[in-house]
Amino acid sequence: MPHLSSMTAFAQASATNNGYQMSCELRSVNHRYLEPQFRLPEALRATEPLLRELLRNHLKRGKVDVTLKLELAPASQALQLNNTLLTQLVVAAKDVQDQVPGATAPSALDLLRWPGMLEEGQVDQELATQSVTELFELTLERLIDARASEGQRLQALLLQQLATVEGIVDDVRPQSENLMRLQQQRLNLRLHELEVKTDPARLEQEVALLAQRSDIREELDRLMIHVAEAYKLMDAPGPHGRRLDFLAQELNREANTLGAKATQTDVSQKAIDLKVVIEQIREQVQNVE
Repeated sequence: MPHLSSMTAFAQASATNNGYQMSCELRSVNHRYLEPQFRLPEALRATEPLLRELLRNHLKRGKVDVTLKLELAPASQALQLNNTLLTQLVVAAKDVQDQVPGATAPSALDLLRWPGMLEEGQVDQELATQSVTELFELTLERLIDARASEGQRLQALLLQQLATVEGIVDDVRPQSENLMRLQQQRLNLRLHELEVKTDPARLEQEVALLAQRSDIREELDRLMIHVAEAYKLMDAPGPHGRRLDFLAQELNREANTLGAKATQTDVSQKAIDLKVVIEQIREQVQNVE
């Protein structure tokens, strides 16, 4: 059975590869669309389009913060001597000694202190891109797993809440079937209290009109239709979030109409209970991809 996927999750991974120490963090929260934000070192700036494409291929919605760090591994951080610059300085120092007799030759430490004489290892763009891409794919896989795991918990909650909606509808339906009889009893009682005599045909007509205005069977039927559609949707491949959000709005619309039509205290209370559960559903589906 396919499961929902949450938009809220976190994943991280680190690796040492091709002489680089790398770490990657992915944080995902709910959002109407897919909105990635990258924090990359300058050496990896050129990889951003590739990483964006990988995200689009695997995720449909959510705000995703991507943080990548890259450092040369200690074995690759050894200082390198700028031999070209050293040769130029040695030749220049020899020329000065030839032109200025008695001039002191620069020591080895003087030469090492010269700006640019010692260089740190440089980032190989091709190797760095390959290594970072592999790490990013690993982290993205973990994020997808985390979103799926959270989605399973969301699905369990939604199934429980949908079952509650069904239970409330089942409780209210018998009263909706006896609505005309209840309306007639109530109206007869009221007329008796007022000691008013009425034409039986006119009374029946008024009862029918009142029953029609307060008939909630259509709302109950539509509530069950929307619940069935939600079950069906969660059994189908995703993404599910937008459709579930629409169904939650439709459930809320029917619950509002049910409450407005209710003429009995217990039905009004059930309509309030229904709205509470539907609001919980709406809150949960906001996190569904």
